[in-house]
Amino acid sequence: MAYAIEMLNITKDFPGIRANDNVTLQVEENTVHALLGENGAGKSTIMSILFGLYQPTSGTIKVKGKEVTISDPNVANQLGIGMVHQHFKLVECFTVTENIILGDEPKGKFGTIDIKKAAVRVKELSELYGLNVDPYAKIRDISVGMQQRVEILKMLYRNADILIFDEPTAVLTPQEIHELMHIMRNLVKEGKTILLITHKLKEIKEAADKCTVLRKGKCIGTINVKETSEEEMARMMVGRDVSFAVEKDEAHPKEKILEIKDLCVKNVKGLMAVKNFSLDVRAGEIVGLAGIDGNGQTELVYALTGLCKAESGQVLLRGNDILKLPIKKRLDSGMAHVPEDRHKHGLVLDFTLKENFVIHYYDREPFSKHGIMQQDEIDKYADKLIEQFDVRSGQGKETVVRSMSGGNQQKAIIAREIDRSSDLLLVVQPTRGLDVGAIEYIHKRIVEERDKGKAVLLVSFELDEIMNLSDRIAVIHDGELSGLVYQKDVDENVLGLMMAGSLKKVEAVV
Repeated sequence: MAYAIEMLNITKDFPGIRANDNVTLQVEENTVHALLGENGAGKSTIMSILFGLYQPTSGTIKVKGKEVTISDPNVANQLGIGMVHQHFKLVECFTVTENIILGDEPKGKFGTIDIKKAAVRVKELSELYGLNVDPYAKIRDISVGMQQRVEILKMLYRNADILIFDEPTAVLTPQEIHELMHIMRNLVKEGKTILLITHKLKEIKEAADKCTVLRKGKCIGTINVKETSEEEMARMMVGRDVSFAVEKDEAHPKEKILEIKDLCVKNVKGLMAVKNFSLDVRAGEIVGLAGIDGNGQTELVYALTGLCKAESGQVLLRGNDILKLPIKKRLDSGMAHVPEDRHKHGLVLDFTLKENFVIHYYDREPFSKHGIMQQDEIDKYADKLIEQFDVRSGQGKETVVRSMSGGNQQKAIIAREIDRSSDLLLVVQPTRGLDVGAIEYIHKRIVEERDKGKAVLLVSFELDEIMNLSDRIAVIHDGELSGLVYQKDVDENVLGLMMAGSLKKVEAVV
């Protein structure tokens, strides 16, 4: 049996934590090999070792049977290993081609960079693998799914045979996920080997041949995907049975908490992205906002939270118009917000975990007295949230958030916002980047907030999540409300038609 990659008895220690504990990973050539594990299980660490970003504390790496030392990513590239990172490494004001050739620029006459030659090569690769990318498009003007294809082309341009995908679907819509799986199969057909880091069991079943499961840094085993059920994989990953269904009683909505009235919002290009949008959310209910990415959800959330200015309309929180209030005053008046982009709007990455936990309340008791921070109170509060939400990091509450895994960063934001127990909980993509065990817990906590009489507005591109959690579902298409239905009255097909704008249903008005 020919192995493209063998990582034998790999151990990696960081201050205060053993991220990988004697892990062995053997990947057959021309296959998709998934790496499955909870947030903080050591998946990204072992792939970073393979890509030369970290050096192992001990262990051996073989590429195509030959023992190697991968001291940095340039060595990995020379060995034919490429990596698409969870958070893309692209220069927004550069074109697709300029990003792809960065660091490996083809020289033309007189030592100038031959962009035309590079663009032709990019177009050829794009067509060969069915990626359909415009070589001259600016990164800032293309969708997130298209940006990911640029990252794939960066690897192919450098002749990578072994492609590592780190949580590749965390930022994609359902349609883009399906397209990515198709691209992966094309890559394998063309002789590539793929390592897929994920915790989405559906995707593993759809795309992978073999799967290695990590738990708390240790290798639990390698399985044949076709012969293993999702339930069995989940059990291996978290060490217990996991419920895929959300357990909740029927909602008993009360008074209106949030009232959006004829809201109009422009996008960054100055075009109207939200058009006369109206929606109410009541105490004791979860309203899910469904829609294909780019249909005005982001602008709507930005206008509600104060991250952008609305052109017209009203946003009432418990009867008070908050549209002209600054962000902090909106949050203080009874709104909690789990943002779509955890790095841009959710965390101060160079602050510690405990500092991020008290970011809303650092200036008031019990965390501050007479202008002096009360470290004992902050520590106590941080320890409570870390334990309740199972936020894992190398140095606990003292960890600088930038160094934590994406899933644990997300858990930190959700812990902070849910614990505030505000009248309105606005959650956008709450389980993006989380494993099944964490998703189960977060969903339970969101339902608990509803049952405490809080109003929840859930914005998600995961149809399963919308269907499982929502009591009513609002559908947004081209910036307009194209549907408002009770969850029990629709299935995914009907919802899909409404999201595509082919069907209008406004039946669940309160």
